[in-house]
Amino acid sequence: MQMTFRWYGEGNDSVTLDQIRQIPGVEGIVWALHGKQPGEVWEKEEIAEVKKQLDRYGFNMDVVESVNVHDDIKIGLPTRDKYIENYCKTLRNLKEFGVKVVCYNFMPVFDWTRTDLFHPVGDGSTALFYEKDKIVDDPEEMAKYILEKSGDYTMPGWEPERMAKLRELFEAYKPVTKEKLWENLKYFLEAIMPTCHECDIKMAIHPDDPPWDIFGLPRLLVNEESIGRFVSMVDDPYNALTLCSGSLGANPDNNVAEIVRKYCDRIAFAHVRNVKHFENGDFSEASHRDCDGDTGILEIMKAYHDCGFGGYMRPDHGRHIWGEKCRPGYGLYDRALGIMYLLGIWDTLEKYDI
Repeated sequence: MQMTFRWYGEGNDSVTLDQIRQIPGVEGIVWALHGKQPGEVWEKEEIAEVKKQLDRYGFNMDVVESVNVHDDIKIGLPTRDKYIENYCKTLRNLKEFGVKVVCYNFMPVFDWTRTDLFHPVGDGSTALFYEKDKIVDDPEEMAKYILEKSGDYTMPGWEPERMAKLRELFEAYKPVTKEKLWENLKYFLEAIMPTCHECDIKMAIHPDDPPWDIFGLPRLLVNEESIGRFVSMVDDPYNALTLCSGSLGANPDNNVAEIVRKYCDRIAFAHVRNVKHFENGDFSEASHRDCDGDTGILEIMKAYHDCGFGGYMRPDHGRHIWGEKCRPGYGLYDRALGIMYLLGIWDTLEKYDI
C-alpha cells in the first residue's frame, strides 16, 4: 500500500507541499489541473509544471483526481465522441509523466453533495454534514450555499461556470434514466479502454456521494450489487475502482469491509474516511478513529491488509480543527492525524500478522 495526500495546487490550497512532506509515510501527491474545464485536453506543458513542483519535494504524481467527464458523455449526446477523443489525448499526455491511476466519477450535475460545509461536531471542530430534509426540491439554493461558503476555493464538481447553468443542466439530464446512464458509462469505458491499455493507466471510478438519487438525478455506484454490475459490465483490469469508505458508508446498509474483500483486485485507489449516522437519515463526517463513526475503519483496513492491497490510499475528508482556515474538508491537521491513525493500524497488522 502506498499512502498519498490530495493537494489542489499552488495558489489553490491552504496546505503547502513543504507541510505535506513533514507527514510521515506520504509518498505521492494526488493532484489535478483544477483550472481545466471538463472536456478540455490537459497539455503536456501544464502537467510538466506540476511535476516540477512535486519533484522538488520527492513526491510522485502517480494518481490524478480527477479528469472530469464532460456532461455530453454522461447524457449521451452526439458530441460525446469528440470529448472522449479529448479524454484519450489527455491520458496519452499523462502517460508521459508516469501517471498510473485516474480517479473520476459519473455523477450527473453534482459531484459530492453536502448541506453544511462547517457543521459543529461538538468538540469545537466542524465537519461536512448532510441534512436529508434539505435535499428536496431546490438545488439552486443548495448550489448557492456551497459557492458562498467555499470562499476563494473552487470546489470540484461545483465550479461556478457549471452552477451558473444549473437549470440548463437539469433540463439536459431529463431524458437520462438510470439505465440510460449505465449505457452511457459503458459506452465511455469501452471507448477509452484501448487507450488505457496503451498508456498503462487504470480508470478508477469513485462511488456516488451520497449513495442514493438526489433531486431526481440517478446515481449508479451505490452498493455492492451496483459495483458488481460495474466491474462485470466492462470486465477489464483497467476498468477499476476508487473505493471510498465514506461515500458508500453514508448508507448504513453498506458493509464497506465486505465490499473491499469482494472487489479488492479491482480497487486501484482507496479513499478512507469515517461517517457518523443519525436515525433520521442525516450524516456527519467524523475523525478517522474507528469509534468516532459508524463506517468500520478498523475492519476496512484489515480487509485491505488481508487482501494484500498494493494500490494507492489517502485519508479522505477531515474535520476543520484547531482554528484552521482551509478548503472545506481538506485541511492539513485532521488529514495528517488520519494518516498517522491509518498507518498505525497498517503497521500493527504488518508486524503482528493479525
